[in-house]
Amino acid sequence: MTTTTLAVLVPLLPFLGAAAGLLLGRTAPGFVRPLAVLPPLTALVLAVLVAVRQGGERPVDAATELTPTGSVPVELALHIDGFAALVAVLVALVATCVQIYSTGYLRDDPRYPSYAALVSLFTSAMLLVVYSGDLMVLLVGWEIMGICSYFLVGHYWETPEARAASLKAFLVTKLGDVPFLIGLFALASDAGSFRITKILGTVASGGLDHPTLVALLLLAGVAGKSAQFPLHTWLPDAMAGPTPVSALIHAATMVAAGVYFIARLLPVFAASSAALVVLAVMAAVTMAGSALAALAQDDIKRVLAYSTIGQLGYMTGALAVGDRGAAVFHLLTHGAFKALLFLAAGVIIHAAGTNSLAAMSRMGNLRDRVPDAYWTMTVALLALAAIPPFSGFFSKESVLGAAEHVITGHAEDVPGAAGWIVLVAGLVSALLTAAYATRLWLLAFRGRGAEAPDHGRQPIAMTSVLWVLAVPSLALGGFAYGRLPDWFDGHDLTPTLTTSVLGTGVALVGGIVTYGAWRQTTALAAHVPLGAVAAHPEGDAGLVEAEAITTHTPAYGDAATAPDPADPGRLLLGPLHRHAAVGFHLDALYTALFVRPVQAGATLVRFLDREVVDTYVRGAGAVPRLLGGAVRRAQTGNVQTYMSALLAGTVVLVVAVLLVATGA
Repeated sequence: MTTTTLAVLVPLLPFLGAAAGLLLGRTAPGFVRPLAVLPPLTALVLAVLVAVRQGGERPVDAATELTPTGSVPVELALHIDGFAALVAVLVALVATCVQIYSTGYLRDDPRYPSYAALVSLFTSAMLLVVYSGDLMVLLVGWEIMGICSYFLVGHYWETPEARAASLKAFLVTKLGDVPFLIGLFALASDAGSFRITKILGTVASGGLDHPTLVALLLLAGVAGKSAQFPLHTWLPDAMAGPTPVSALIHAATMVAAGVYFIARLLPVFAASSAALVVLAVMAAVTMAGSALAALAQDDIKRVLAYSTIGQLGYMTGALAVGDRGAAVFHLLTHGAFKALLFLAAGVIIHAAGTNSLAAMSRMGNLRDRVPDAYWTMTVALLALAAIPPFSGFFSKESVLGAAEHVITGHAEDVPGAAGWIVLVAGLVSALLTAAYATRLWLLAFRGRGAEAPDHGRQPIAMTSVLWVLAVPSLALGGFAYGRLPDWFDGHDLTPTLTTSVLGTGVALVGGIVTYGAWRQTTALAAHVPLGAVAAHPEGDAGLVEAEAITTHTPAYGDAATAPDPADPGRLLLGPLHRHAAVGFHLDALYTALFVRPVQAGATLVRFLDREVVDTYVRGAGAVPRLLGGAVRRAQTGNVQTYMSALLAGTVVLVVAVLLVATGA
């Protein structure tokens, strides 16, 4: 079987599994779980075979024209280079783990068949994006992921949070997709083709007429899909969906698609220095802002959501300094440890039997209750904090090293300002990342919140997946960084001494300071019994804030579920905590700038339609009705009345004629 045939089967198998799952979900429920697990598992095996055959050598290209378009042709094309081959393996691996995990996590969910089918369709769409060599075909997968995320985030549609989150995710990403689509058309117009290879050839020959405009239009779609500032606000709210869906979206699909798209078309963005600077600024704001917000969240899934936003900022920062190898390297390692973090958080939530214990301040005595989650999440958090020798260290240092190369003049085509912006923001974010990772570990496993009821040992389908993902979270970076340059355009990914010392140093400082703050708050909180804060919430504004609303956690009115006041994040952030907890009020700002004006405009249109337009319509019908009523009253059926009216009319006519004749 040829490599092209294998590559076609990789996205096709999950698609067929999704179709079969939807058809047989009600009539043959016994087939649902095999149809959920086997197609992505087979796709994983085939993706590995494709990667082995591709081997980081010349790209595999194949194309066939779908139908004559009359202008720019649209082709069903494959373009598989080292980037595509490895990212496809990541997507298939995470999707398989999520499907296996979901068989235990959602085993009693009545909507599991549709859920499993949508996850398979989601996986197929992302694989189509990864392997596609034509931008129109890529756009199909891009948009299918958008609609799948809408349904999956809104899986628990009975809750208002899930309904609002799914709608918000759909609308915000579509807001970015409009300029993205315009940018695709402009790019194809300049290149005369939607084929990625032809577009890159046009860029190399200087054939783009407006590179800055095209790059910024495309960047809008990437910001929406990959949750980058200012279109990132949908991702934290998307935590209302099932936890395995969060793992899939954050680790290998949806948000990874935007980063992968820029990596695929990086020469288009590199053709404009202004676009690279804009990308660097966007990455810097995203990294620092999301890390501060993560340090203030109480819900464990929202902490991880803001963490994803920040790590994607590292990837876009690497792209801003022209190193797509570092960006995709971090995409691979991040996919492993972020999937592990979310699935381990799902084990914690599942062990409690309720989503309410996703609030870390209410967690207590979980280390012994969920040992699998404890050990594997510890590995993943160390990788997230970029502590050597865990995988995140190597990939994050490759990003910082790429920024250093720009500053030292080793990348002539990249503005030096972009290098400084990415390096400074990356170091600040490394400090904050270690801080919120340490805080999460302390509150989740060493907190003094109320102990949840014990629901027994977790299903083996869930815990086994954690250990599978722990292996790449621990070893992928060290194993791969020396071998990946052959797959990634020959770019050196070896950590440099300067950035390694700086990055690791600030990470250790962040972790140690957070631990010290936790010890201090714990000592103070030891004199405050659990539930005392609940009895007098207004008595300590530093302990009770608006995050209870933003994280959808229960009110602090019950001592049994009262929060642990020993939260180092409050001490570290001080007055900034209140603002960071609500995402620096960006949702409120967008509501004031966009939502309310649109609602006001809709209200005005409704008034004009009902009170003005409908008035004319009703009037047009009322006048003939009144005339008809008047004529109807004249038809009494009385002959004497008719004769009297006839005589009266005759007399009036005679008089009128006489008057006219006399006047003449």
